[in-house]
Amino acid sequence: MRTYVLLMLVAAAVTYLATPAARWVAVRTNAISAVRARDVHVQPTPRLGGLAILLGIVVAVLLASQLPFLDDVFEDRQAWGIVGGAAIVCLLGWLDDVWDLDWMTKLAGQVLAAGFMALQQVQLTSLPTPDGLYITSARLSLVVTVLVVVVAMNAVNFVDGLDGLAAGMVAIGGTAFFLYTYGLTQQASPDDYSSLASLMVAVLVGACLGFLPHNFFPSHIFMGDSGSMVLGLVFAGAAISVTGKIDPTVTDAALSGAQRAPLFIPLLLPLAVLILPLLDMGMAVVRRLAAGKSPMAPDRMHLHHRMLALGHSHRRAVLILYVWTAVFAFGAAALVRWRWQAVLGWLVVAVVAALVLTLGPLRTRGRFLDDDVATGSLPTIADTVTPAAGLGAVDRAPSPAGSTPVGSAPVGSAPVGSTPARSTSARSTHARSTHEGRAP
Repeated sequence: MRTYVLLMLVAAAVTYLATPAARWVAVRTNAISAVRARDVHVQPTPRLGGLAILLGIVVAVLLASQLPFLDDVFEDRQAWGIVGGAAIVCLLGWLDDVWDLDWMTKLAGQVLAAGFMALQQVQLTSLPTPDGLYITSARLSLVVTVLVVVVAMNAVNFVDGLDGLAAGMVAIGGTAFFLYTYGLTQQASPDDYSSLASLMVAVLVGACLGFLPHNFFPSHIFMGDSGSMVLGLVFAGAAISVTGKIDPTVTDAALSGAQRAPLFIPLLLPLAVLILPLLDMGMAVVRRLAAGKSPMAPDRMHLHHRMLALGHSHRRAVLILYVWTAVFAFGAAALVRWRWQAVLGWLVVAVVAALVLTLGPLRTRGRFLDDDVATGSLPTIADTVTPAAGLGAVDRAPSPAGSTPVGSAPVGSAPVGSTPARSTSARSTHARSTHEGRAP
């Protein structure tokens, strides 16, 4: 456990220290998230946080490769396959953040990254169900692996719509998944706790934690597609590597019925971690197809938009979605150690508590979680926002808060990443909400 905690801290420290440099690169390469009619943010903001996240992961994995404890993990190419795939999608995201690639080009790049990872032996070859379902065809295994990885990347990308949302959700879900993989390794090999899945999830959680201080509302940088796709790919790679370590035909063979529920965990837990992103993506696709639109067409009906429409501030919406992620992720992980009846009972209690937080009176009160308190801005209602023109605005000093209404600021007068004045009314402030990471 100490080794994994060390690697998690290394990934967090490297990501935290590298994020200002990633912001500098974003400004110099014009990877700036401009303000559009459907955006939550009201200030042009750099969006290459994925570079810092990738660097944190790479440095931590390089350190891990030098540790005797993890020698067995690096006997094959799987760890480097996941890192290589992450580098490919990070580059793809960078290009998209700078040049706004069309969705077909992005999909082709995602398939390339997932295929590279699969060719490095990170493949889904079996499904750990009580009856044991094996994929005997190499071609089918490759197709299923690519499909799973692409879906995971786009699910995280879809939910990356509020400051700190994607990084926090992956950190929470990744922590639950790490506890599961570590416990599974303890049971499977009491003399050797090394595990590729535990390693990748630990450094992934560390990278997310290192990025959050820069990304939590009010954000100074967005992770962009270069970050959200890296998070999805690394998490999918870790989940796939777990399924290859379990033989469901011999594990707990004497158990039957509900007692064999833990055998479903390798399938259930990744779904529980990504349930909100997957739900958001599925609803968006159905909604757009029903309206006769492209499934990639942007709109303002994502889960985080609905949270804002309920009256939640930016911070409250993010924290409540954190709560929902924790409920499902740790609820699924608890099935490994406790009986399913007890877990189900506590899960019901947790869901009720989450519903109270979501729909109750807290959505309109709480000084620390109010956006104007968080930013220190005066209450100013802006009807329109003119994005800063040119990169020269980045180095200019911001005007005193509240001295000029946001909507009337002259072109080029607002510095990238500075804190805008916001309304104390959650409904009026967030009527323009949408993705920070430019995913549809």
